[in-house]
Amino acid sequence: MSTLTDRYVGAAMRSVPEKQRADLAAELRASIEDQLDARMAGGEPHDAAERAVLTDLGDPDRLAADYTDRPLHLIGPRYFLAWWRLTKLLWAIVPVCAAFGVALGQTLSGASFGEIVGSVASVTISVIVNVGFWTTLVFFIVERSAGGADVGFVSRWTPDQLPEPHDSGARLTDLIASLVLLGVAAGAVLWDHFVGTAYLAGRGWTSFLAPELWPWLIGGLLVLCACEAILAIRVYAYGRWTARSASVNLLLNALIVVPGVWLLMQGKLVNPTFFASVIPESGDTVAVIVGIVFGFTMVGVAGWDSVDAFLKAGRAGRTSTRRRAAVSAQ
Repeated sequence: MSTLTDRYVGAAMRSVPEKQRADLAAELRASIEDQLDARMAGGEPHDAAERAVLTDLGDPDRLAADYTDRPLHLIGPRYFLAWWRLTKLLWAIVPVCAAFGVALGQTLSGASFGEIVGSVASVTISVIVNVGFWTTLVFFIVERSAGGADVGFVSRWTPDQLPEPHDSGARLTDLIASLVLLGVAAGAVLWDHFVGTAYLAGRGWTSFLAPELWPWLIGGLLVLCACEAILAIRVYAYGRWTARSASVNLLLNALIVVPGVWLLMQGKLVNPTFFASVIPESGDTVAVIVGIVFGFTMVGVAGWDSVDAFLKAGRAGRTSTRRRAAVSAQ
């Protein structure tokens, strides 16, 4: 279990340059331990003394700014950290959602590839600018309206606000979930080919995927699924994601998604008779809509899986650095 001190040092080192991180983490940890020992020598219990020391040190991001001589003066020191955290959160969510919605809408309306790219780019830039502007304006108005006084808009920092340790992605439950999902996906592909997905009265079962994909393309997909399973086992055995394993994961996702999207655009991924047989009245329209949504889903899932792996690799690397700093400090 991570102690409050571990969590505090980890939070403080997030915004410190990589080259300075190990030395500053060791220095900060030593300072905390010295203050903790002094309080405990005076009769304070360990837990109470630890909370008191960390509370006196204050917000870890502000302490990191002091360590690195980094000024916090965009809006004003009182509201800077709250503004920056909210802005980063909105920038991570809103532009992606807007770009996805615009791309999906433009594709469904039959726009060309160039028109889709242009619309997505313009909307994304506009959203980023607007999020930054309106968020800054709100904090500006609050700060100027308060006249420099504390109106309670930003609460006093306490150790309870320290972030929980992030998931390394290498737990046994993560391995089991990955293997189960890959097994279900491979089983669904095999079931679709050998049995079928939809049953038509008097005509038997029909497959969702194009029969021409068998055996080479379907076989290649199953091989890539097996590689994904091996990678999941490798990550679990190593105990964490690394930049190398995340890069391999990105490559495997690309090998699955790029051919899949190309086949979908060429009309060779989905069985051309599937929707015409299941929904004779509007099969063509439904086929176009389902194909577009299916393609966006493939790209979205693969993109998120790839980004998530690199994020976990980065967090695992920072955790390893902090542990080495703690060992060297001892």
